[in-house]
Amino acid sequence: MSGVAGVLLAAGRSARMGRPKQLLPLAGQPLVRRAAHALAQGGFDELLCVIPPGEVGEAVQAALTGLPYRFVLNADPARGLGSSLRAAVEALTEGRAAVLAGAHFALADMPLLTGAHHAALRRAFEASGAPVVLTEYGEPGAPDPVRAPPHLFRADLLGAVRDAPDADHGPRHVIRAYAAQALTLSFPAELLLDVDTPEAFAQAQARLGE
Repeated sequence: MSGVAGVLLAAGRSARMGRPKQLLPLAGQPLVRRAAHALAQGGFDELLCVIPPGEVGEAVQAALTGLPYRFVLNADPARGLGSSLRAAVEALTEGRAAVLAGAHFALADMPLLTGAHHAALRRAFEASGAPVVLTEYGEPGAPDPVRAPPHLFRADLLGAVRDAPDADHGPRHVIRAYAAQALTLSFPAELLLDVDTPEAFAQAQARLGE
């Protein structure tokens, strides 16, 4: 199986943060670069980063200098995560010559995930042929684990991912439709931290020794 793409969704509006969270300094580098570097270590065949328009998008591109990403513009990130998914899928599929087996979607504001975590989803997908590989966070044996990105979707499902509603919940309709066939990997609950608020940013700084 070939052609598994890694996609970093970095076009968020940072409404709860009050400033562009992608560019917050964390452990000596912008938050988005930390996430992008981890994804780049996952062994994907190509890498794509969805960015917002204007100065923030330009700054994100500059922050990722030297990393092998192709950049795709989400012209209207105010429409929610669905608009970034649409931009990514269109960029991955339109006029494509190479075979695409699947796409792995990660968020730019989850700084505790490493390349090993992303690679685990890719390997599980390649070994199992599952239509969807999901991530859940929780302690072993604990009830009610939390399902959250990254998630990996087989190529034939990307049309449905593209058509996700323009909201901040992602392709839940695809996940529900294929839940019985999906493969789910469990990660420790502590890795779920996403930097959406100043309080979460302070937690990330504390966790990473700043």
